[in-house]
Amino acid sequence: MLINENLNSLGFKGVKNIYKNLSVSELVERAVLNGEGKLTSSGALNVNTGKYTGRSPEDRFIVDQRSIHNDINWGKVNVPIAQENFDLIYKKLIEYFQGKDLYIFDGFAGADKRYSMKVRFINELACQNLFVHQLFIRPTEEELINFSPEFTLICAPGFKADPVVDKTNSEAFVIINFEKKMVIIGGTMYSGEMKKSIFSVLNYILPQKGVLPMHCSANIGIEGDTALFFGLSGTGKTTLSADPNRRLIGDDEHGWSDDGIFNFEGGCYAKCINLSKDNEPQIWNAIKFGTMLENVVADKNGEVDYSDDRFTENTRAAYPVDYIPGAVLEGTGSIPKTILFLTADAFGVLPPISKLTKEQAMYHFMSGYTSKLAGTERGIKEPQATFSACFGAPFMPMNPSFYAKMLGDKIESADVDVYLVNTGWAGGPYGVGKRMKLSYTRAMVTAAINGELKNVEYVEHPIFKLMMPVSCQGVPSEILNPINTWENKDEYRKYALELAKKFKENFSKFTDVPENIQEIAASIE
Repeated sequence: MLINENLNSLGFKGVKNIYKNLSVSELVERAVLNGEGKLTSSGALNVNTGKYTGRSPEDRFIVDQRSIHNDINWGKVNVPIAQENFDLIYKKLIEYFQGKDLYIFDGFAGADKRYSMKVRFINELACQNLFVHQLFIRPTEEELINFSPEFTLICAPGFKADPVVDKTNSEAFVIINFEKKMVIIGGTMYSGEMKKSIFSVLNYILPQKGVLPMHCSANIGIEGDTALFFGLSGTGKTTLSADPNRRLIGDDEHGWSDDGIFNFEGGCYAKCINLSKDNEPQIWNAIKFGTMLENVVADKNGEVDYSDDRFTENTRAAYPVDYIPGAVLEGTGSIPKTILFLTADAFGVLPPISKLTKEQAMYHFMSGYTSKLAGTERGIKEPQATFSACFGAPFMPMNPSFYAKMLGDKIESADVDVYLVNTGWAGGPYGVGKRMKLSYTRAMVTAAINGELKNVEYVEHPIFKLMMPVSCQGVPSEILNPINTWENKDEYRKYALELAKKFKENFSKFTDVPENIQEIAASIE
């Protein structure tokens, strides 16, 4: 069989059973029989990932090779590892699989066939093979006949690295090898590492084809108008894009070509802490048989308590996009008309919504200000103000200026409206103020997408120079200017200046910044 020939070429020997492209039912059955998880009352498979309940950014590496060395933005995010260390880890990883079962899923990353990448996932665990089956694009039977992977991902949570010998930072590792067209993952059972690794690969490959890769969700209206939602985990991408009045294209990762946008995936990976049927009915109803839950608390009868964060606040649900009613199953959309940058401002000083010029959009895209929310990375217990270039720095191999220039060109050519939306705190910083009401945020987002904010009156924020609307249907006008929500106006200005200083400090590290973007940076007080 082709699969065995491929496994031999990868070095696999003496594996026990090979389960290739199993159905959802078969994968769920294997996961339960193996003791990897339990079924909940809704039929979803609930898995506990142990101590790794979020991404582990300090354990992510890219093999430093001559062919890519000058392209990669090396540093704290893109950490190099030597080829010889990769080879050492890989040899031990393959030996680890002897006598073990393998679960293989062949799928696509990228809904636009002109740019899609064939990926083979090789898993130690059936539950993780279920995850990639539901999250990535599932081929037809015909497409599987002569399937030849362009990239291979091997994931073995039970295999642990030796930091001293292997030159890793811990027992866990996520290593991308562009020349070998391979990703290897070990020591962590958090499934999101697989998803984000393939995203990182596409973020390097697609720009070379004129496609802007984006960490964003996307939906489309009945008139064919596409909207993009940028933001880090927990800022509301999944929640706000799952709009019953619009069709979901995808909830996390997309490409923007000259012809439109396309989803990288075939599924959604939604946060479900404090999930409720009233606030997020589409996500609630998607959690059924075939969905994989991570680290959700359930009792002995399988009844789930989404408010319980005893394992992590980063509880997750992975399900195929067709579990969302009316989703765009082909995974494509028109050139965007509206872009929304979502930020969870822990300082509580940014306006709940503001309109951006193209230059401001490029500036805020490069800045990527938000707050790391509890649980999304190991060790994060409460919101921390942070900057993540392109709203996805951990997954962007190249210089942020490169991606920002691509975005600016596309905004200009398509005359896109861009808004900065604060889904974080108002009336004070975290611990004092309150999180912005979801109903208000939804109303502002709807107004932006429908074009209702194009012609309203605006006022300029005195420090950040953002244009704030003075009215928005469904939103109390007094909250549109954030200073109005603070009892102590002097305190507001103090916190706003403190955040502005952080913006300046962060932006000073960028290189090759266009002059018009430097002017935006200089205008902030």
